[in-house]
Parts: sequence; structure tokens; C-alpha cells
Amino acid sequence: MEQSLSELDDMIVHEKMQAALEYQNEAWADGMADGIEPEIIADAAIALAMRETIRLLGESGAEALLENLRERMLAGEFSPERTLQ
Repeated sequence: MEQSLSELDDMIVHEKMQAALEYQNEAWADGMADGIEPEIIADAAIALAMRETIRLLGESGAEALLENLRERMLAGEFSPERTLQ
């Protein structure tokens, strides 16, 4: 039973992540449609995310998040050429 609860929690987190990504994609498209350059949209999104992360987790938590993101980036997780199998 414990494993199924964990699997359910993982599914819920995955669905929330998918919904959040859809919101982000919509905001990105709106910004592009308004003529805002992608680099500016990206910088604003990262700055807002960092402010909220520091507010919620503090600077140490934000630093840990950045290190995790760095490792994922170096592993190619965010590469546009990456294909999922």
C-alpha cells in the first residue's frame, strides 16, 4: 500500500509539472507575440523563479536547487536536441 501511495504522489507531481509547463509555455508565447525577445523572457522567468525559491527555501535551498539544475543541464536534460525514449 505504501508503494502505491508513493506512486500516486509521483503521478500528482508529474501532472502538476505538466500543467505548470503549459502555463509557462502560454506566458512565453504571449511575450513573444508582444515582441519581447526570448532572452528577456528567459531572464525574467529565471529571476522570478529565483526570488520565489529564495522566499520559500532561503538562499541555501535556492543554491541547492541551482546545483541540481546545473547537474541536470550538464546531463543534457534541457537540450532541445534531446529525444525521449
